[in-house]
Amino acid sequence: MCQRRQRHQLQRQPGFITLHDENSTYDLNFINAAKEACQELGISEDTYMLKTNVPEGQECYNAAAELADAGCNIIFADSFGHEDYMIQAAKEFPDIQFCHSTGTKAHTEGLDNYHNAFASIYEGRYLAGVAAGMKLNEMIDSGKITSDQAKMGYVGAYTYAEVISGYTSFYLGAKSVCPSVTMEVTFTGSWYDETAEKEGATKLINDGCVLISQHADSMGAPTACENAGVPDVSYNGSTQDACPNTYIISSRINWVPYYKYAIQAVMDGSTIETDWTGTLSTGSVELTDLNTSVAADGTQAKLDEVKGKLEDGSLHVFDTSTFTVKGAKLDSYKADVDTDPNYTPDTEVVSDGYFHESEYRSAPYFDVQIDGIELLDTAF
Repeated sequence: MCQRRQRHQLQRQPGFITLHDENSTYDLNFINAAKEACQELGISEDTYMLKTNVPEGQECYNAAAELADAGCNIIFADSFGHEDYMIQAAKEFPDIQFCHSTGTKAHTEGLDNYHNAFASIYEGRYLAGVAAGMKLNEMIDSGKITSDQAKMGYVGAYTYAEVISGYTSFYLGAKSVCPSVTMEVTFTGSWYDETAEKEGATKLINDGCVLISQHADSMGAPTACENAGVPDVSYNGSTQDACPNTYIISSRINWVPYYKYAIQAVMDGSTIETDWTGTLSTGSVELTDLNTSVAADGTQAKLDEVKGKLEDGSLHVFDTSTFTVKGAKLDSYKADVDTDPNYTPDTEVVSDGYFHESEYRSAPYFDVQIDGIELLDTAF
């Protein structure tokens, strides 16, 4: 321990841990953000350290310990399953800061050197859903489909709150402009499985879904859409180069603001927030450029209008007047915010007419099954 701390004092640099490598759109988004943040802070490429393809197991602790031994004074990890191992490392190395994206436990662990971060990506997915709804309207108006055929498909990884929050906000965005829309969701049981994601998208297309989106990290679903000529809304980055005939838009979390904030805090010796939530206003939630050759006319103007309302608070994604649960309005809901092994609901999150997502902790906790969305399987 003393040797490790001594090395830490001699060399100060950030370290990054990712679940996969650049082939995963999710991890590439983090890797690019790490490089950009370090560049903007004047940290050279030979100074910061990156460990890729680190599984959600003891390997994560090992990677964190190796980065600590190598002199990193702040260490980031990017996947939900990394959390317990980052906490383990934080307890062993109290002089080093550990920051975990998508995690849920920092606000209850009480460690001065362990932090969670996420962003209000549900707002970005809502906006992407608006673009999808505009495309559905165009297909209806042109006679390509009827209003009752406005069925979207969604390829999700797991039945976690993060995924549920994502596909629900996407659906509500589409519904805000295309009231007849419905959606089917299938799950793969993996954050990155190109074959399963492609098969899932193909299954949805064969079941009559006329537009596809995803919360999974490969090119599987976009490729299936391009092959079938079905419009697609991607995630974590543009797929326009590979899918020019079907790609509409993508939402993503821009991690550069958080990385810069946390690294600068360590440089300055200031405190890092225990649970940090990025927003549209902080530049942490973004849409890629709209593919105007596929998107419906007027989409960009509509997106600009809706984004303004989200930013000024006049519009809330989970406005309870815009959806029902088993035919009834959602007037009250206790969410599992203080995560425990049994996922026990502990916090009232509905007030002022909307579900307050990412307000009581950064990571999503919206896990409500609303009407209009059919789950084809819940095995994962």
